[in-house]
Amino acid sequence: MIYLIGGPPKCGKTTLTKLLSKRLSVPWISADTLQNIVRAYIPENKHSEVFPHSAVRGVSNDIYYSQNSTDEIVSRYMKQGEATNDALKMIAASYIADEDNFIVEGYQVHPKIVSEIIDTYGGEHVRSIFIIRTDIEKYVKDIPKSTTPNDWIVRKTKDPETFKKIARMVALYSNQIEYDAKKNKLPVINMDDEFETNIEKAIELLTAQ
Repeated sequence: MIYLIGGPPKCGKTTLTKLLSKRLSVPWISADTLQNIVRAYIPENKHSEVFPHSAVRGVSNDIYYSQNSTDEIVSRYMKQGEATNDALKMIAASYIADEDNFIVEGYQVHPKIVSEIIDTYGGEHVRSIFIIRTDIEKYVKDIPKSTTPNDWIVRKTKDPETFKKIARMVALYSNQIEYDAKKNKLPVINMDDEFETNIEKAIELLTAQ
């Protein structure tokens, strides 16, 4: 079984993945790692085209989010995520052929590519879920509670107003993911409230017989 977990940045994908991996004794990989591998095999003069978010985000969230609109940033995330599509397909092909289990999580796991993988290999071999957040005020309040090592939001942000801009980006991204997931008849869970309860709900959906 291939488990695919997607959604915008900082919505709980890694937390869900680590718990699912532990309970099922199934290995996992971040799609960020796949992206870095793909990047190594793409000519450097193509990086800004293939990885538009990484190309312009810089080292400061304050600068990036003040100089770019929410729509522009979400669009770059979406475009950049497409770079790992072939890698996701290859992982699915390999593990399904070996009748083995594996988990992939990341913002790069988009409903469209998940739907393509399901159409190719059948729903009996693929489980997926998308987790989102749309409450901007609650997202901002939760940022200081992060326990993620080297958290990119905290590390790259000095102006508290930037947290609101990041939260608006996540909300817009979430709305797009929710729309695309429902269009492809894939499950979505909003993590704004009762985070731990919803993590358990996500695990139940992923492991249901």
